[in-house]
Amino acid sequence: MSANSGDQARVNALYIDHKQWLFNWLRSRLSCGDTAEDLTQDTFLRLLVSGRLPGAGKGRAFLRQIANGLVIDLHRRQVLERCYLDSLALLPLAEMPSAEHQALVLETLNEIDRMLDSLPERVRSTFLLSQFDGLTYSQIAQRLGVSVASVRKYMLKATLACVVTLGTQSVDEVLR
Repeated sequence: MSANSGDQARVNALYIDHKQWLFNWLRSRLSCGDTAEDLTQDTFLRLLVSGRLPGAGKGRAFLRQIANGLVIDLHRRQVLERCYLDSLALLPLAEMPSAEHQALVLETLNEIDRMLDSLPERVRSTFLLSQFDGLTYSQIAQRLGVSVASVRKYMLKATLACVVTLGTQSVDEVLR
């Protein structure tokens, strides 16, 4: 954000006026002071990066909205991590991936989760029904009440989003 001096003064005032309140609000929801402190700082960082500032008298509501999104993201990451660790617990010790590999997998799972969450509902549903429920395109079309051609289009969008998210190729390279 290339903030002018007025914007910088508003951000400073928000920080001074609301940092402790936001920390207490987060701590009451997270039951962990360290995590609440991290998310308090992340909230103000998101505010700075977004370049958007709340209107007069809307500071707490604006900060709470940002912080609530961060809490939701945290919980989603924790659920993914628990599921991954539960699946690792089923592996024989000799097949256990290294700590570095585990961290990379968790990072990739989080990226995919964010990507899926950003997709339109029908595109996401189509992808999940195909990849996790094993439904055919005809079955998906029937379940969603759309044509098979629409299912193909949704799958293409979801697949392209996966390719781009995983950074293996650009969309242009995939379409060539």
